[in-house]
Amino acid sequence: MAKKKGAAREYVWLQCSESGDLNYRTSINVKGGIDEKIKSGFMKFSPRLRKHTLHKVKRK
Repeated sequence: MAKKKGAAREYVWLQCSESGDLNYRTSINVKGGIDEKIKSGFMKFSPRLRKHTLHKVKRK
């Protein structure tokens, strides 16, 4: 039997902390809990503000 690779992953949105836009969608590994580095957020480019801002994980 082949293993299912996508079972432990979940799609989440990255929301800009300044403008509130949902700019990015990514998959994260949720098996065993979410890592603290992911919970704290990522510095990503916000097209509306035209600068890098903190983007936090938002589940739909």
